[in-house]
Amino acid sequence: MRKKYDFTKGRRGAVLPSKGKTRITIMLDDDILEHFRTRAEAEGTGYQTMINAALREAATRTKGKVAVEKPLTAAALRKILREELHAA
Repeated sequence: MRKKYDFTKGRRGAVLPSKGKTRITIMLDDDILEHFRTRAEAEGTGYQTMINAALREAATRTKGKVAVEKPLTAAALRKILREELHAA
């Protein structure tokens, strides 16, 4: 090894930047984090990858929909039943 290395042009950070991903800090409940770590260990994958997949699934499931659905009222149920009975 050399006695002296020149780090004047060196930069801190990842050696290879990840495309399409951003490093963030997020606070999660301990039990949620433990759940994903346990599952990831059992499946042989990374827990951060599993959290990302769960977030992606939730985002695509609610895409184009309101996240909170309105409760079904009696009037709406009657209308649906009439339409279904008429179609049959």
